[in-house]
Amino acid sequence: MTEVSSLTGRLLVATPALSDPNFDRAVVLLLDHDEEGSLGVILNRPTPVGVGDILEHWAGLAGEPGVVFQGGPVSLDSALGVAVVPGEAHEAGERGARPGPGLRGEDTSDDGPLGWRRVHGAIGLVDLEAPPELLATVLGSLRIFAGYAGWGPGQLEDELVEGAWYVVESEPGDVSSPDPRHLWRAVLRRQRNELAMVATYPDDPSLN
Repeated sequence: MTEVSSLTGRLLVATPALSDPNFDRAVVLLLDHDEEGSLGVILNRPTPVGVGDILEHWAGLAGEPGVVFQGGPVSLDSALGVAVVPGEAHEAGERGARPGPGLRGEDTSDDGPLGWRRVHGAIGLVDLEAPPELLATVLGSLRIFAGYAGWGPGQLEDELVEGAWYVVESEPGDVSSPDPRHLWRAVLRRQRNELAMVATYPDDPSLN
């Protein structure tokens, strides 16, 4: 099998051609990507449900808006915490840390503060079973996601070939965007190529 080049930590930005309503104008942060498949969370699907309604002890650390986000169509009854720890990106570079959230069982216990596992740079996964006090002094931002987006082996690669997604670099601020509903346009607009023009694509092309 051909080795898959990992896109862990990158963003998948839905192209206007993507017709699946689950991913219409979605911005997906990839938490894991290898030959076994891919897993990510949609960063721009806030729900009306407050974090305090389902995870009261984490509500005080959740960034604005303090609501649960729909991370994707898979396992909507499960919760994932994604958080930025300022300063960790530089330290990861110094140590040459392997990118990846430990979702497939890697031992990353010594990589970053207790209760947090690095995904990419300063972005990592939070152990929501741990006491929030462990991370209260180091977290820069926290987002809680219900469900996730998942792809089987080779499935995401097929969608990329079909032109369903743009792949771009993530920034720590994407996780904690205070205006998540406009994240699709904001991510495209910052690209230094023709993708910046896609940000002007109308919501309804028939009106163009």
